[in-house]
Amino acid sequence: MNVRKRISMLAMAGALALGMASAQSPASASSVGKPVTSVRAECGVRSDARLYCGNRAGAKGYADRSYRSATRGQLNGTFSWFQCWGHGDPHPGGNDIWYWTQLDSGAWGNVPAVDVSTGQDPAPGLRQC
Repeated sequence: MNVRKRISMLAMAGALALGMASAQSPASASSVGKPVTSVRAECGVRSDARLYCGNRAGAKGYADRSYRSATRGQLNGTFSWFQCWGHGDPHPGGNDIWYWTQLDSGAWGNVPAVDVSTGQDPAPGLRQC
């Protein structure tokens, strides 16, 4: 196989891998222009005022800030955005902070902070709702 053909095949494989890595659900954050590893390690509020942060795969979103409320869906991926935070029922994370986001079902729900990989709760710079 000649060098040009090999380079062309490597470029196509890279483009395919990049395209697959950017296929995301509603709450999943875009990683355009950043290596996947740096985006996954990020946890902070961006210029759109949303918190972009890692989360537990399969984290459930609830109608209210309580495990006793109805489940509206879940976050299947491990990196999502969150619109705001609020106080609710205490959870195993040792506080009562819950984050509001659009779940993979398309519904909006409250995710307990124990399922979001923040350094502190509430996340600095994110508005309260």
